[in-house]
Amino acid sequence: MTPPATGSIWAALPAPAFMVGHVDEMECVADCNPAAEQFLSLSRRAVLGRPLARLMQVDAEIDRALERCRENRAAVFINDAAVIIGTRKPVICSIQLAPMVDRPELVLMLVTPREIAGKLGQADGIRHAARSAIGMSQMLAHEIKNPLAGITGAAQLLSMGLEPRDRELTDLIVAETQRIVNLLDQVEQFGNQRPPLCRAINIHDILERARRSAEVGFAAHMRIKDAYDPSLPPVWADGDQLLQVFLNLLKNAGQAQPNGGNIHIRTFFEHSLRVRAADGSDVALPIHVEIVDDGPGLPPEIAAEVFDPFVSGRENGTGLGLALVSKIISAHDGWVSVDSRPGRTVFRVSLPRAPETKGRDTQQEELS
Repeated sequence: MTPPATGSIWAALPAPAFMVGHVDEMECVADCNPAAEQFLSLSRRAVLGRPLARLMQVDAEIDRALERCRENRAAVFINDAAVIIGTRKPVICSIQLAPMVDRPELVLMLVTPREIAGKLGQADGIRHAARSAIGMSQMLAHEIKNPLAGITGAAQLLSMGLEPRDRELTDLIVAETQRIVNLLDQVEQFGNQRPPLCRAINIHDILERARRSAEVGFAAHMRIKDAYDPSLPPVWADGDQLLQVFLNLLKNAGQAQPNGGNIHIRTFFEHSLRVRAADGSDVALPIHVEIVDDGPGLPPEIAAEVFDPFVSGRENGTGLGLALVSKIISAHDGWVSVDSRPGRTVFRVSLPRAPETKGRDTQQEELS
């Protein structure tokens, strides 16, 4: 098995990365990056060609997942897998598998040790690593979307001269490339560092826009009810970013119950919550929105980390939707929380009210 060519991006990946191939009925390592060498405490030369099972033990059906990744030519995600290296203690990891386009016999395997990331001592180092990872993901997303547009266009041209039965294959190509583009859009949205352009917003206008989109799309199988407080004052927010928050929360509720269920949207006013803003000031968050569903609830093992990037309770979930929600609300000096148990999951978004004068709004427009 010939190792694939590696480059600067491969070497710079902060997570342990492996190229895995199927040889003599065993999954063997064709290549690994420097982070993987550190993770295994072995040199690249010592790793190449060795069976994956002899390098690490994974408490998941990793061989079956690799096989499924090759067969379906689609990414596979494994959350909260215990990985054991030699005689060390198990490390809880997220594992991402993706087929290689130019080498179909190989699968890219990314192993993200969550416990190790949680023990990093320098906050600045964590922020720097996060910015590097986000920047890299944005660059990759942009580069991947260009050839996908060409693939979509070629498939659509081919379909014009095909019989209806054969056209199903080109329709499948178009649908799958669009699904990948949507995923890359999420990655780019998460990496967007633009600060919110805040102004006085009627929260119910935003919620109704999100509700209409949900009812005709990803939550068409759900019953959506509302309990709005009509006396709420305007919030101080970026309307487009806030719409993205509520779309993500409604989509999360819809995905929790693929066979249908109920979603309740509630708004209310409460004075008690205050948080410390980024500039050190004390901010009151009296306006609250709750998105409630009656689904199975969050898996207990991820409930405390559900707003972290790449943490998902669904197979093949990206774990970026709720992370984006947290990122946007934090940029608004707001607060988002979740309370989940079987039969009732409540996501609450708390936001500041708009100032009573227009001075702050005008100042924000001048800065933009």
